[in-house]
Amino acid sequence: MSEYLAVAAADELQPAQMKRISVGGKRLLLCNSAGTLYCVDEMCSHEDYSLYLGCIQDGKIKCSLHGSYFDLTTGQPTCDPADVPLCTYPVMVDAGRVWVKA
Repeated sequence: MSEYLAVAAADELQPAQMKRISVGGKRLLLCNSAGTLYCVDEMCSHEDYSLYLGCIQDGKIKCSLHGSYFDLTTGQPTCDPADVPLCTYPVMVDAGRVWVKA
C-alpha cells in the first residue's frame, strides 16, 4: 500500500459522481460508475478539456466538448473524435478510504 495514496472516503461518491484529485502531480478523476470506482486522467486526450465537465454513463465517461466517450476500465475511446486512450490507475478501498496508485 505504500505506493497508493488515500484520495477520498469510501462512501464519498455516489453512482455517476466524480471527484477531481491530484496524485503524484497528475490531474486525475475518481469516478463512481454503478458503485464501482475508477480513476482516469482528468483531461480529454482529444482536446485539452476537463472530463469533469462531462458525465458518467454505462461504465464510460463523456467529454462534453466534442462528445467522445472513454471506457473507464481500459481508458479506450469508444467513439470519435477521440482516438487516443486515457491513462487508467489502480483503485482500491481499504479501511474506509479510497486509495489510488498513480
